[in-house]
Amino acid sequence: MKGAPAMEPPSDTAPRRRQVLAAELIRRAEDERRLAREARSAPTVQARERIAECHAGNADALRAIVARHGWPTAELVGEPASTAALMILLHSPDLGFRLTCRDLIAEAVADGRSPAVHHAYIADHCAVELGQPQFYGTRISPSTLCPYPIRHPESVDERRHDVGLGPLAEHLRTVRCGLGAGGGL
Repeated sequence: MKGAPAMEPPSDTAPRRRQVLAAELIRRAEDERRLAREARSAPTVQARERIAECHAGNADALRAIVARHGWPTAELVGEPASTAALMILLHSPDLGFRLTCRDLIAEAVADGRSPAVHHAYIADHCAVELGQPQFYGTRISPSTLCPYPIRHPESVDERRHDVGLGPLAEHLRTVRCGLGAGGGL
């Protein structure tokens, strides 16, 4: 791929490095979730600033990982760490970086190195940020609890099924019930 990062050649220490990468990605995603929980329980300016700093720091760390190793696929770091990388990416303040990684994730999905659902989430995230309709209905407006516009909504459940997501109506019921019971997105 044009512009793809040069990846580090395999070595005897590669398995250990993959474990370290996996642990870092999971730790960073857990820190982000912890800060979000704290901010929900005590919504202050300082809490929002801590989350913004965490998002920026996590994005910088992920950018360095991607530059050195390529997208942290499930094949490279395991599915939990790859999912953590996706969560970090979704909160990155840099749309250009998200777009670059969207394309890397699409390649990894096509090669069977990452789950298709990862591409669904980043593709929808980028589409909404670009003011375009999303494909899978994964982005829900927090103000209306309805999905942002969807391209060809009549076939969205088919596309969702193809990537391992359940029907949109079920997801919306879960989100709305969770918020009514004090949960969150």
